[in-house]
Amino acid sequence: MGSIGIEPFQTTFAVPLHCDSCVNDVKGALQKVEGVAKIEANLKDQLFYIEGTAAPSSIVSAIESTGRDAILRGSGTNDSASVCILETHAKGVSDPVRGLARMVQVGGSRTLVDLTLRGVSPGTYHATIRETGDISRGAASTGGIWEAVRQMAGFGQPRGTFGTVQVGKDGRGSAFLDRSVSVWEIIGRGMVVSKQQHEEAFQTDDPDTLVGVIARSAGVWDNDKTVCSCSGKTVWQERKEQVGKGML
Repeated sequence: MGSIGIEPFQTTFAVPLHCDSCVNDVKGALQKVEGVAKIEANLKDQLFYIEGTAAPSSIVSAIESTGRDAILRGSGTNDSASVCILETHAKGVSDPVRGLARMVQVGGSRTLVDLTLRGVSPGTYHATIRETGDISRGAASTGGIWEAVRQMAGFGQPRGTFGTVQVGKDGRGSAFLDRSVSVWEIIGRGMVVSKQQHEEAFQTDDPDTLVGVIARSAGVWDNDKTVCSCSGKTVWQERKEQVGKGML
């Protein structure tokens, strides 16, 4: 999925590769993705470097179509990328992680948001950035929408209103949003994705109200680890466990 008017940016993905044939298979799938302008592969390190305007989620889907897994290892440049794991705070939910937002600043104060949801009920979801990163009571403790005062002063929508995501009957939805914000402005703030209208009081026990704290993410050249230093597990072992827990 490409987007007219978006400046090209870089992403890097770890992909299990065994030979040149593997590389060619993945390249063939990526060449069909709208918005992919440049593809470089490193067989030794099992990495793909992608440049263009395609959403990271569409790149992952293309790689997975070849029967291989893919992990986003970084995007953008240093201090220009962030990530938010979205969870429900409803009680009794076995897999609370139901969404992921990847944010990449591509120039000036312009940030692209690649938002994916899984395992939620069908409908329209509203994505907003909140005043605080307090998620102790789920969405209810995150405060109002970030920069809502702009709307009160007649400047239109607050910058914390990010957009909507449509979720189908399969419980899946994704959106590629383009917002006039800088990554450094939103790191540490809460993000809420919910079918509930953002001006209402959030219901903590709603399994379809998701919340997370935006954290700095590695840029393309920042994350070169292949083994987790704390657990000793490879990134692929971590990936398998995360997928089992509902992680995307």
